[in-house]
Amino acid sequence: MASRHRKPVALTCGDPAGIGPEIAVKAWEQVADTAPFFWIGDPRHLPGAARAARIENPVEAGAAAKHGLPVLPHEFPETATPGIPSAANAQSVIDVITRAVNLAQSGDAAGVCTAPISKKVLVDHAGFSYPGHTEYLAALGGVETSVMMLAAAELKVVPTTIHIPLHAVPEALTSELLVTTLRIVHAALIRDFGVSIPRIAVAGLNPHAGEGGLLGAEDDAIIRPVCEALRLEGMDITDPLPADTMFHTAARQTYDVAVAMYHDQALIPIKTLAFDRGVNVTLGLPFVRTSPDHGTAFNIAGSGKADPTSLIEAIKLAHQMADARAKGTS
Repeated sequence: MASRHRKPVALTCGDPAGIGPEIAVKAWEQVADTAPFFWIGDPRHLPGAARAARIENPVEAGAAAKHGLPVLPHEFPETATPGIPSAANAQSVIDVITRAVNLAQSGDAAGVCTAPISKKVLVDHAGFSYPGHTEYLAALGGVETSVMMLAAAELKVVPTTIHIPLHAVPEALTSELLVTTLRIVHAALIRDFGVSIPRIAVAGLNPHAGEGGLLGAEDDAIIRPVCEALRLEGMDITDPLPADTMFHTAARQTYDVAVAMYHDQALIPIKTLAFDRGVNVTLGLPFVRTSPDHGTAFNIAGSGKADPTSLIEAIKLAHQMADARAKGTS
């Protein structure tokens, strides 16, 4: 699809004291012609030498991109000091996220790409009551459950449990959670990635997928029955597989997504294969949402060292997902 016919992606500013503003400018320099987007934030927070083009409506983003980073202005109480987050700006960071979602839900933006935030700053100074971006976006989208995917050309992977201690995983890993996760993943591969018959590989929880109960009961008691039941519904899904043999080159050719049981089981392989190119995707939302797979990097903010690669991949993937959704409804 030609870029001039595409709606632009709404890119949130994230924490303006982090690397978000810097990598937004770098992304515009590289993909403005092929993956249109506009940045929502306070123009004062952009790097001093940055070229910016103010817009009043997302539809203006394509033309404005010829002159600078398209900016939909959102006034913040304070200027930003790289590396030092501002308590006064915390609520505005949240408001920008809300504004981006509203634009995506109204159809004015193709989707939302979120720059990194500091959850601690938002919790401490704006009463943010969500564990992170994903949960807030789910609330804005009116859905009870969403799923985190990490995506790159080499691998798509989903952790069933996310930010909990490893010792808490067995108790958190219920049949209900796994069924919900797998159904959301299956539907998203069809709707957002254009995979007509998704192939889903499921990792076991324990070494050797439990080895018949010798190394843990969860694989046979919880994971395998879920997989068997979903196959009866028509899903192309494996039984629990030993995680240590799932991610080599030949194995990855046999599935479209790997569903892991806990955070590091999912993130170690993709960060090993595509550390700078991985994209965080939220599945199950009524709008497209992607994000670079890194944090605010306060320690290098303002230095010019920030790498925009993950953000660029996130913007490009948001367009690909929006295109797949549009094709599916046409």
